[in-house]
Amino acid sequence: MAIEFAHSPLLTFVLALVAVVFLLVVLDLPAFVGLIIAAFFVGVLNVVFVPDFGAAQAASAVATAFGNGMAGIGIPILMAAVIGKSMLESGAAQRIVRGFQNLLGKGNSDYALWGSSTILAIPVFFDSVFYLMAPLARSMRARVGRDYTLFIVVVGAGGATAHVFVPPTPGPLAVAAEIGANLGMTILLGIVTAIPVAFVAGIVYGRWINSRIDIPLRDAMATTTDELEELADRDTRSLPGVLESLAPILLAVLLIASLTAINTFEDAVPALSVLRPYAAFFGDKNVALTIAALAAAWTFYRYNDMSQSEWTDELTEALKSGGNIAAITAAGGAFGALLAASGVGDYITGALSGVGIPLLVSAWLIAAIIRIAQGSATAAMLTTAGIMAPQVPELAVHPAFLVMAIGAGGNIFSWYNDSGFWLVKEIGGLTQAETLKTWTVLTTIIAVTGLITTLVFASVVPLA
Repeated sequence: MAIEFAHSPLLTFVLALVAVVFLLVVLDLPAFVGLIIAAFFVGVLNVVFVPDFGAAQAASAVATAFGNGMAGIGIPILMAAVIGKSMLESGAAQRIVRGFQNLLGKGNSDYALWGSSTILAIPVFFDSVFYLMAPLARSMRARVGRDYTLFIVVVGAGGATAHVFVPPTPGPLAVAAEIGANLGMTILLGIVTAIPVAFVAGIVYGRWINSRIDIPLRDAMATTTDELEELADRDTRSLPGVLESLAPILLAVLLIASLTAINTFEDAVPALSVLRPYAAFFGDKNVALTIAALAAAWTFYRYNDMSQSEWTDELTEALKSGGNIAAITAAGGAFGALLAASGVGDYITGALSGVGIPLLVSAWLIAAIIRIAQGSATAAMLTTAGIMAPQVPELAVHPAFLVMAIGAGGNIFSWYNDSGFWLVKEIGGLTQAETLKTWTVLTTIIAVTGLITTLVFASVVPLA
């Protein structure tokens, strides 16, 4: 029987925050163990405070949320582990890095990574982009010999910014549909908003924090720093060609983008419907990343002097590393899902519904608080869109500005209850403290500068 308590969702959130910090920071438990215990703890709190939430459900809900998380990220992370190890140890990532440097100059390595991650994240989910770009950031660090903090920040900032502002990325696409914003205008405003925001969060903040924190290159994704440094000194002629090196990234992006393109343009070009069944299969991120992994693994085999059994053993090591990352990421998602089940999102939106502040700021604030409370940026954006949709007629500006405000708020302060936090930490080879100082801060910068940019543009060019 749930206990009546006027502010139980807020109390649950505070106790959950204390618990996860105690488990992960004070006791320093392994991330997976600490997050699962924290999720069970929130389940017990839900039994006390949430009507019709039984004790058995407290256990099963954690397992279900963990399973749903693994269903969403299990295969992609495992294949990303294969891609990462293969691209790093075949020299493919190093070849791409050298191509960037030849094109833009060694002093602009951060711009190369920043621009690449921003563009890739428009048709592809953030997690897929980070899987593909993290090996390049690691190889760039091995090549340059410094600035890993900067490289990991620009990759994260580029991907995270496009993820919340620019359709056909699913989050802003769904929000635009919910509130009835014109898709073409949303894409245009998304690009105009994303560029300055990504620049501030990536280049400006990245260079600032890089001068204050020197994150070392650690062993991660089953690849040691010694192996990366050896590849950094290898003659370019012994590395794979540019096209072969890029093949895993190009395959993943093009296959996933094919389904996005059909979803976007099918109404205008009905003939594309013939391709839908094929794009639905090959454009699924599980299939696309598996194909990309096969391409990367084949290059790894061709450019290393090893037997087939040794090659298989190396891939198995990558999968072991990927399994640990997948488990931690899914556990973080389960913790966030149990917090969401506490009703904290509804509580927050109800508390803010009567606050008399401008609609764009109100939407940003609702999305931001829901994001901090339950972890998922996409869930925060969709929840806020549903709340704000009836108020769209009251807007004095184009509805696409509302999409931008919601996306900005939904990206704020990624922390322990966000699976993306653990993804960046584990794949990037960071400590919890380093992840908070880089990833958590940059997502907050994106949220604040995104709101400011939206308000400025809406004031100057309301498009109403």
